[in-house]
Amino acid sequence: MSGHQETVTFKEDAQFGKASPGKVAMWIFLVTDAMSFSGFLMAYGILRASHDWPNPVDALGGVALSGFMTFLLICSSVSMVLSIDACKRKDREGMLRWLGITIGGGIAFLLMQVYEYIHLVNDLGIKFTSFKDGAATALFGTTFYNITAFHGLHVFTGVCYLIWEYVRARSGLYDNGDYNRLEIAGLFWHFVDLVWILVFTFVYLL
Repeated sequence: MSGHQETVTFKEDAQFGKASPGKVAMWIFLVTDAMSFSGFLMAYGILRASHDWPNPVDALGGVALSGFMTFLLICSSVSMVLSIDACKRKDREGMLRWLGITIGGGIAFLLMQVYEYIHLVNDLGIKFTSFKDGAATALFGTTFYNITAFHGLHVFTGVCYLIWEYVRARSGLYDNGDYNRLEIAGLFWHFVDLVWILVFTFVYLL
């Protein structure tokens, strides 16, 4: 009986089991983008293994802020899922509310990253081409800012993308339950969140 109910549910969702051209294109883009991040992290690992590298936790003054940033992005992924789910149910208010929360989470992440950079440069002396006390001169700061700023660019792009989708959603384009475009945007946002978890682990914790 339960199997029959699930079959009926799937048939009611016209997009179940289908990949739109936009979704396929996004997956292809994400695969190529993942290679870019892989290159950054591999370079970081090679440089760290071949130099007298500082302990990131000590050098960065702890990981409390970056840990909260990680938690914030994970929560924004959840709110993105809830926004898509609300769109499927043709719940306009829920869709807009959760999408707005996702955007707010992304903006908060960017503001905290800017604050972190200011703190690292002004208070701890970690710059793009130098590091205090001469430890791993230039390499630590260069790799840290390259990787985290590259990810920050993706977050900024994702926020702009979601704002555009919010405008479209508010105009009523998704009131009919067509969630395909929101799901494509969600793929990008989930990718950004997943990459940050890897960056946080490799750069801040290990």
